[in-house]
Amino acid sequence: MDNREVYRSTTEAQPGPTSGLNCSLARPSRIRGPLKLAELGLSLVAFVCEEVVPRCTRCSGLYFFEFVSCSAFLLSLLLVVVFCTCLFDKMDKDKVAKADLFITLITGIALLIASIVFFHTTDRTKPEIAAIVFGILASIMFLIDFVVLMVEKYLKSKTRKSENAKASEVTKPLNA
Repeated sequence: MDNREVYRSTTEAQPGPTSGLNCSLARPSRIRGPLKLAELGLSLVAFVCEEVVPRCTRCSGLYFFEFVSCSAFLLSLLLVVVFCTCLFDKMDKDKVAKADLFITLITGIALLIASIVFFHTTDRTKPEIAAIVFGILASIMFLIDFVVLMVEKYLKSKTRKSENAKASEVTKPLNA
């Protein structure tokens, strides 16, 4: 009698969760992974361009844009780190998805508003214009990412509904 299969689960090490860098930008989806990188890069460039501005006459728009673009960069960096490391495997997927949804939407809207405010208070120097352009591009990426996320969520719920309908048909009594 061969008992190897019986004792295998208790005597052999089971592969546990991976540690360290387990980067896969396909975790959000194949479309959203590159969008996350674009958000990260564009918000960083917008922040750097704003930091290069030598002087301003009406600085409130500049300071507001500085805060929002830095926050956008840090929040998108946080999401990329979560998606690219073992943190994603250790966290509740629904909470990560909900946080991603709200962070993406709020950051996109805030960055667009900050870019508009900065445009109206700017001295029209080249670094300011570059910061505004990259800020608007980054906000567009955030909003496109939000739309893609909502479409994926809709398609997933539609698929679940059709699966539930098929499952209910299978479980109907035969003599009904």
